[in-house]
Amino acid sequence: MQVADENTTAVANESENQTNELLRRVSLAVSAESIATAMKAELIKASKTVRVNGFRKGKVPLNIVEQQYGASILQDTFGKLMYRAYAEYIAKENILPAGDPSFMVQKFESDKDAQFDVEFEVYPEVKLQNLDTIKIEKKVAEVLESDVDDMLNTLRKQQSTWKEIDAAATDTSRVTIDFVGEVDGEKFEGGKAEGFILLMGENRMIPGFESQIVGKKAGDKFEINVTFPEDYQAENLKGKAAKFDTTLIKVEERELPELTAQFIKRFGVKDGTIESLRVEVAKNMARELKAVIRNNVKTQIFDGLLENHSFSIPKAVLQRQIDSVRKQAMERFGNMKMDPASLPDSLFTEQAKRRASIGILLTEAIKEFELTVDENLVNTMVTEIASAYENPADVIKHYQKNKDLMNEIRNIALEQQAVDAIEAKAQVTEVPSSFSELLKQNPNMGM
Repeated sequence: MQVADENTTAVANESENQTNELLRRVSLAVSAESIATAMKAELIKASKTVRVNGFRKGKVPLNIVEQQYGASILQDTFGKLMYRAYAEYIAKENILPAGDPSFMVQKFESDKDAQFDVEFEVYPEVKLQNLDTIKIEKKVAEVLESDVDDMLNTLRKQQSTWKEIDAAATDTSRVTIDFVGEVDGEKFEGGKAEGFILLMGENRMIPGFESQIVGKKAGDKFEINVTFPEDYQAENLKGKAAKFDTTLIKVEERELPELTAQFIKRFGVKDGTIESLRVEVAKNMARELKAVIRNNVKTQIFDGLLENHSFSIPKAVLQRQIDSVRKQAMERFGNMKMDPASLPDSLFTEQAKRRASIGILLTEAIKEFELTVDENLVNTMVTEIASAYENPADVIKHYQKNKDLMNEIRNIALEQQAVDAIEAKAQVTEVPSSFSELLKQNPNMGM
């Protein structure tokens, strides 16, 4: 097998047939001798497995095999030879393709060299620039004893029960209500509910709705008058004044559990003491605080990189990211049966573009900074993950025995190393903050 002269036909065709800046098209060839040799080897292999009437298995003559199966074997054989020629070409030229190649046969005649074109996308040529212009506000905070107190309160709330009371509703009560809403004297879809349970203070309802329940008692009937926001999701209700005829059925107050040994042991604290619980809670909070600060910095670095660099994204790379984002969206729907086709590419294109662009830039950072995986960082990351479980040592062993999991952590570690290298070049300003402030900005933290 031989590759066509890249300095003549291949290069000329690459330039004249290029339809976008990342698409390459080259002309290659496979010698008649290579085709014949490979074809004979495939026929011999097939003769050992095919069944032909009148012959025992493995005893079918090659000419009979060729008569009956030659066309399909030749097609498969030539496909493999084309891919091998393509692989040798990109290896010789040190090209990293961005997606699968497309082959177009140009000339294929018996006992003659075959000629074909191959089309493939490449990654854009990107050089990192202006890293020193990236501005980062790095939040600095620590977990205080008061933060631990607040978190213990949150844990108690998560395990709380509700008790019905004969008292007026407050902004911390849980109420059960019936209501019927009207706009312009007409009832509207979604404006009626019976036995609706509302946790006050969470602002789930239209602004002003909850405040008009405060002070009311079970059995009270009253009107709630509100105005739908201008950006309300239902077009026919935007900016409209509404009246809700409301009946308060039940008022409940929260009962928090005591920090007993039994309660504390639910959180994996074996000795059941408040002191040990506080230590464990503080550790978890510190770990999450570190992750939030790191992710905030990472987001700012990514934003800065994208602002400083502009390049095209290979279609194949973008499509892979779109498929990945779509898959994650489908997983968020859980057990709901949905056809992936009902979620078109357009829903995920912008997010996919961002991911693809960041991936290309980080790959270039790894190359330019000559980074290799720091195994110490990998071990630290595995230890941090394991620390969130009841038996960290077992989790660490599980990771160490699983090659795929360890490679995934290595990829994350290498990305973090690239981010750290860029951060070292950027303009970083430390901004004093607090756990509670970062909790407001990242509501999933501490949960």
